[in-house]
Amino acid sequence: MEMKTKYRFAFTLCVLLLLAGVGVGLLGAQEAEVPDTAGMTEGAWIALATAATMVGSAVAAGWAIVATGVAAAGATAEKPEVSGRVLIFVALAEAIAIYGLLIAFMLWTKI
Repeated sequence: MEMKTKYRFAFTLCVLLLLAGVGVGLLGAQEAEVPDTAGMTEGAWIALATAATMVGSAVAAGWAIVATGVAAAGATAEKPEVSGRVLIFVALAEAIAIYGLLIAFMLWTKI
């Protein structure tokens, strides 16, 4: 993937997330005036936030693993003795998904 395309994708994703956040904020501000029978319930908002957390962390972890995995494979091909050190960086990238899962669990259980 070309670098310009990556930046365009990241910028578009940030704009969409910003617009979604503004929309949720506006709906939350109007929710005080609307009866409970209209709109989404609190459980639906929690489920939506949990899903967004999981999707965001999975995409970020995948992107980080791709970047570090390619670099780790290249470094290991040139110098096999660095394979243990580069594995740490790939594991740190995988931790992003684990942290996302932890936050999603905390949202779901309302901690």
